[in-house]
Amino acid sequence: MTENMLMSVLKDGITTGLMVAAPFLIVAVVVGLFVSIIQATTQIQEQTLTFVPKLLSIAAVGVILGAWILHTMTGFTLRIFDMITNITR
Repeated sequence: MTENMLMSVLKDGITTGLMVAAPFLIVAVVVGLFVSIIQATTQIQEQTLTFVPKLLSIAAVGVILGAWILHTMTGFTLRIFDMITNITR
């Protein structure tokens, strides 16, 4: 395995991880910010109030983007397996 191949595997792994995690993180941040603004305006300071909307929104993102996430992770895995077969030749 050459140094360039290793760097491409690392880059591809980090890129795939960010692509898979980004929708969940973005939705959690946006929902958390929205709930925090509502809490600040209504002066309701319940710490557990942000948990349920975040949980529901993250679950919705998982249901909506589940097929795309599975396709992205499968593609990454197939690329890794293809690289492994090319190393042994």
